[in-house]
Formats: sequence, structure tokens, C-alpha cells
Amino acid sequence: MFASFPAESTFTHVASEVDPVQLLGRSPDERLGEEDLGQLPASVGRPPAAPPESAARRRVVRAGATMTGVTLLGGLGLALLAVVEAIAGAGAIWWGVLALGVVLVATHWGWVHVAELTGNRIESRRAAALRDRRREWLRGIEPYPRWEVATSAGEDGTITIRTTVHRPVPAGEATYTFVCEEAAREVYSGEEPAAEVAGRAELLRRRAAAATREARERYEAARDAYERVLLARDDEAQRRAALRAASEALSERINANLREPPLVE
Repeated sequence: MFASFPAESTFTHVASEVDPVQLLGRSPDERLGEEDLGQLPASVGRPPAAPPESAARRRVVRAGATMTGVTLLGGLGLALLAVVEAIAGAGAIWWGVLALGVVLVATHWGWVHVAELTGNRIESRRAAALRDRRREWLRGIEPYPRWEVATSAGEDGTITIRTTVHRPVPAGEATYTFVCEEAAREVYSGEEPAAEVAGRAELLRRRAAAATREARERYEAARDAYERVLLARDDEAQRRAALRAASEALSERINANLREPPLVE
């Protein structure tokens, strides 16, 4: 068996690096729902997927194509009939029919553009609704570290247990994002007893869950204190008072954990 470093240290150093107070009052970066989606843990799920093309847009496009064909054929038919009648010496009204036919032929592609513009307007409303749903999904992701443990099998028969941490970090002035890092790796040969490998993976999963739960509790303590002090009006003095209250609540939470006996597996 080979381990990159002892997994027991995996669940302590990251939590001390992340200060929940730095992330209060920030919103999630919208790139987390798109190109940075891989930085999020699987436990938070995935954003709403884009629905297929709407039936309304398909109907509009088909109607535009139909009107294009009808206008072209109708215009050609009217123009041809008007020419025949004019040659036969019919009345001047057929010159007007000829002009109408020419106009229809010249403008028949306009229906395609009308259909395209109407379809794009329908899709833009759907896209705006999808963006709103994704923003709502992002707002449900709170900025605290999350640990995850997964196993994979190698072609040589080895089994790898990887522990990854998804760590929130500030992004810009008012947003936060996540970075995904491999915190530990343990590689077992195919000769290791399966029960021992499974037991080790389960132990690491329990520790990952406990570390994630502790990080969530630390963040919630800071967030609750922040929200109790911060008033609806966004005043800088009020914001500093709220951050100070959040820091004090977080300090109390950490001290309470230090007074508790350590977790024994």
C-alpha cells in the first residue's frame, strides 16, 4: 500500500485556512454553474439543464418556411398570369397584378427573417428563465469546505482511495467560488484483503462527513450572527459590526469544539 500522506491530517488543515467571515455577504460566482462546475462537489447536485428546443419555436420556424414557399409560388403565379393577360390585351388591372407578383417574389425571404426573429425571442425568454433557475440553485450552495472520498480501480489491479476537498475562496469583490484539490491518496495493491480496503474507505468517508459537518456548523454560526446584526440598509458601519459579531460567534464555536473530547474512531 502507498499513501501520498497520512489521511488523518486531511481534515484539519483546510478548515483552518478558510475564514467563513471573509465569505459573508458574498454571492456565488455564476461561472460555478457553467465552466467552473467541476470545482463543485457532487453532493450539491448539478444546475438545471437546458430544456430541448421549444415546440413553439419549431412551429414558428415551420410557419415561416411555409409562408416563404407560398409567397414565392404565389408571386410567380400572379406574375406569369399577369404577363399572359397583358399580352392578350386584357385591362390595365393586370399590370397591377404583375407588380404585386413581383413584390411577393422579391420579399418572400422576409418570412424567414420574421420567423427567425420570433423564434429567437421565444428562446431568449426561455434562456432568461433558465438563468434565473440556475442563479436560484447557486444561491443554495453555502460557502464552506466539503470533503469527498471516492475509489477507483487501476488497470494493474490496484485500488486508489482519493480524498478531495472543495474549498470556497473569494472571487472578485462580491462573489466567491470553489477550488477542488486532492487532499490525500492511498493506493492499495490487488493483493490487499478487500474487507480491509473497504473498511479504510468507509472510515475515510465518515471522517470526511464529520469534517464537512463541522465546517458547515462553523459557517452557520458566523452567518447567523452576521444576519442578526446586519440591518436591511447596507451601511458600512453596520456591515463592520455584523462582521465583528460573526467573528465572535465563530470564535465561540471554535472554543466550544476545543473543550470537547476528540473524536475517537
